[in-house]
Amino acid sequence: MPYIKAHYHPFLFILITMCAMAELGLTAYLISVGNESRNWPSARYHSLLILFEFNAVWTTLFGAAYMLWIVDGAVHFLASIASSIIWLAITSALWGAAAGMMHNTRTGGNCNWILNSSPSVNGVLPCDSPQELSVSSCRETLTVEAVGWVLFVLCVLTLFATCMWVRTSKRGYVSAEYKPGM
Repeated sequence: MPYIKAHYHPFLFILITMCAMAELGLTAYLISVGNESRNWPSARYHSLLILFEFNAVWTTLFGAAYMLWIVDGAVHFLASIASSIIWLAITSALWGAAAGMMHNTRTGGNCNWILNSSPSVNGVLPCDSPQELSVSSCRETLTVEAVGWVLFVLCVLTLFATCMWVRTSKRGYVSAEYKPGM
């Protein structure tokens, strides 16, 4: 039974779906806050958040659907191994492109520079300073990128595992039917 050999498949789709849901919530929050304040670091950053939001919705919907189809044992075209391989390839490309562009768009990985350059009185920061909000948004941007890279790796891992499973199950099937010397 191929399902028993590929028992990890639903768990990888669960991980992909859960990470996409986290990314969906974070990017929706950042887009909402940015739209309310009309304060975007750049138009590119705003566009990238929308791309991350699209990727998160795409991954959440299809990841949950594939997970349910695998568990249910559906046999229609959209539930086939070939369609999941195509979906994983497209999704991997989307997450890799989005995370790579975000990496090149943001200013760096150290958010502490904001606090170090802020005005302070005898080394003490005033309560609720704008710098603290900047540190928070810097860390949220880093989190968006990090979850994007995690989703990229999960999609590539699942794609690789699926291709290897198909290859080994095909080889096992052929070797079971083929009997040398007959």
